[in-house]
Parts: sequence; C-alpha cells; structure tokens
Amino acid sequence: MDYTDLYINGSWSKGNGERFDVINPATEEVLASVASADIADADAALDAAEAAMADWAARTPRQRSEVLRKAWELMTAKLDHFAHLITLENGKARTDAMGEATYAAEFFRWFAEEAVRADGLITHAPASGARIMVQHKPAGLAVLVTPWNYPAAMGTRKIAPALAAGCGVIIKPASETPLTMLALMPLLEEAGVPAGLVNVLPSKRTGALVDHMLHDPRVRVVSFTGSTGVGRKLLHSAADQVLKPAMELGGNAPCIVFDDADMDTAIEGTMLAKMRNLGEACTAANRIYVHEDVAEEFTRRLTERMEALKVGDGTDPSVDVGPLVNADTRDKVAEFVADAVAKGAKVECGGSTPNGKGFFYPPTVLSNVPENAECVRDEIFGPVAAIQTFTDQEDVIRRANDTEYGLVAYVFSEDFKRALQVCERLDYGMVGLNRGLVSDPAAPFGGTKQSGLGREGGHEGMLEFMETQYISASW
Repeated sequence: MDYTDLYINGSWSKGNGERFDVINPATEEVLASVASADIADADAALDAAEAAMADWAARTPRQRSEVLRKAWELMTAKLDHFAHLITLENGKARTDAMGEATYAAEFFRWFAEEAVRADGLITHAPASGARIMVQHKPAGLAVLVTPWNYPAAMGTRKIAPALAAGCGVIIKPASETPLTMLALMPLLEEAGVPAGLVNVLPSKRTGALVDHMLHDPRVRVVSFTGSTGVGRKLLHSAADQVLKPAMELGGNAPCIVFDDADMDTAIEGTMLAKMRNLGEACTAANRIYVHEDVAEEFTRRLTERMEALKVGDGTDPSVDVGPLVNADTRDKVAEFVADAVAKGAKVECGGSTPNGKGFFYPPTVLSNVPENAECVRDEIFGPVAAIQTFTDQEDVIRRANDTEYGLVAYVFSEDFKRALQVCERLDYGMVGLNRGLVSDPAAPFGGTKQSGLGREGGHEGMLEFMETQYISASW
C-alpha cells in the first residue's frame, strides 16, 4: 500500500513506531501495516489544524468552494482506484465499492456549492428598533471519527462540510479500514487544501486518543458515525467541554410492504435497502413487515433474488456479495440466525456459515420471524432478511416504532395518501417511500431517538460545523 503512515501537517509520520495490521476480509491475509497514533501525535495534529485554520477560515467562501470543487474533480478521475482500495480493506463487492466511491466524491461537489451559501440575516427588532444581524462563523477544530462500513463516504461526508464551513479537522478512521482515508490525502493536497488543515490519525488506541482530543479546549465539534453505545460514551466526553456533537448512530430500520404495493418495486427496493453494502449499514432494512395477503409471493420472489447472488472475493467483477468485514461481525450474524431459528423462524435460503478462508456469510431469508428474536431488537448488520407479517395498519406502525432507534424506515404502497400518512407517523429521521435508498449528499441525513443528533448532508450538514452569531446594532 502506498500510504500507511500518519498524516499530520501535510507530511507522513511514523509516529512512535507502533503499527497494526489491516486484514483483507476475503482472504484473511495481511493487507498492510499501518502506523498507530498516540497522544503526542494527536497534540501535533491539533497544533497543525489550529495553525492552518486561521488562514483557511479567513478565505472567502468562493476560495474554499473552488478547492472543494477541485477535490471532487480529482476524486472522480480516480474512482476505480478508490473502489479497488475499498474492496480490499472492507470486502464489499466491486459494484458496491464503485457506488460508494462515487457517492463519497459527490460530497465535495455538494459542499463546494454550499460553501457560498452560509446566508445570514438583517432585520429590525420589533420592540426596540435595533438591527438584528445574524451570521454563521466556523465553530472551531473538529474531531471526526469514522466507521469501517463506508471507508470513503463517511470521511468525505464530514470533511467536506467542515472545510466548507472554514474548520480544521483531525480524522480518526476505523482501524479495520484506514487505507482509503489515507489515500485521499495526496488528492486533497493537489486540490489545494493547506498543510495541517486535514490530519489523519489511524490508531489501535481509539478510546484514549479520541477522549484526549475531546478534552482539548481548541476542539469545538465532534462528529461520529458508529454504534449507539460508543456514541453515548463520546457524548459523555463531549459534555465536559460542551462540544457541538453530530452523532449518526445505530438503526433498526423497518421495511413495510402493504398489500397494494407494486411487487416489482417492493422487491427491488427491499433488495437495495437490505443488501446495499452487504447489509453492513445502519440504514439496512432490519425488520421486513409484509402484509399477510402478499407475504407468500413476496417471500418467494425475495428468496429467488437472494439465492441468485454470487458470493466471493469482491475484487472479482462477477461477484455480487463479498465477505463481512471481520470474524466477529460474521459470527454475530450467524448467532442472530441461530437464535431466530431456535425461536421458530424458517430458513428460506442461506443460513449457515461456509467453510474456508474469508469472513463470508451467504444471503439469507428468514420467514415467520418471531417478535422475541434478537434480530428484531438489534441491528443484524449482515445479509439476512428477516420477514414478519401484518394485517392491520395501526399494528404495523406500532411495531415499526417499537424500538429505541429512529434512523430510517421504508414504506411500499401505491396508495400515496395512505403512504404519506404512514410516513408522517413513523418516528424516524428519514423515510424511503417506494425506494430502498435514502442517502443523498443534498439531503439532511440523520435520525431521532437513540439514532443520533444533528444532520449530515444538505445545507444542515455545513451548519453542524458553524456557530450562529447575533449582533444587536443601532445606527
């Protein structure tokens, strides 16, 4: 691998000399040895970001915009390279990896356009007559903590709005997949990002490293994507410095298929919602509720589609489904399936861990999944479609909302009035109506309840890295 050291102040550093291995999940072989950051490295990165941010924040919005636009152009020209790297360290199939790389690059273009739209306000105070002047300013240094399931997109979704807002950043990528983010740094240099403004600190000591940075008074924003459990811990640390938190946490997405749904649309949408990124996504359809009148046809057709998927090394362009990211993730998926079957679920296809190298698990369909199955209460994070049936609209809305999570839900129905009424009653930050994909750089991505705080993407994504200042003036 070309870039395997720490990236601090525009230079590559071996840090204290400690390193850790990145494993190819398809072969279980060592892909690369990567430098592991410590507290001294974090301090050096914070110093660099603080120095670089002073000039960057003073630049005009258009100047920042042009750098981000150039980053989009450069990344778009190297999509094949990034897709290959994503597949090697994450395992996802080539087509899926190319989709992520394209999506990741688009954040640079979107926030290049948003950088010039931090609109303020001037108005009169109704009572005093004073002028109310409102403007948005860069919040300060931001610590970005990204997960392994989208090695490129979860980084660019945070870097781009932070730079658009005028902030300097320190990125802590997941130790399973640091290579993609490191490979992005030379591209940002070429685009014109000043040395020190963006720093990348891979590390096996994530907890201590991030906690240290969150207690540095120069840090004003923490943006995290990952599990709700880790998010709660980071919120505790962020509270000590009263940081601005942007938290995109876990999900338990319901997918509701009504009896009047177009079956082709429902199958295609459910496949996308379930199998995008091999189900290793907080947006993955986790609980599939199908109306009793169409459950038999839906289950049969979904099973046929899942059985037809080719499993193998994601670098093979004919493969549809690669390995899960590591052994723990694969074993947890297998435990979910075993638990559901023990409680009465029926295996329609898949359902057993294959022999041999690689963290593979076959596309699996479970029908008659009971309410007390663990996969109904927690994220499966794998290629398992858990189907339940319903007959009553009020009952399925109640069941869909009966979770601590509130990230995304999916609804399939040709009765548009009824569908919108159901969408509005679902306690989720996002709803996919007759489609299995909700993620879009132009839309505010985020959830309710235990699924997080704040939004990423859209105009709201940039405001997460800005503070609102109000000036009361008379003249």
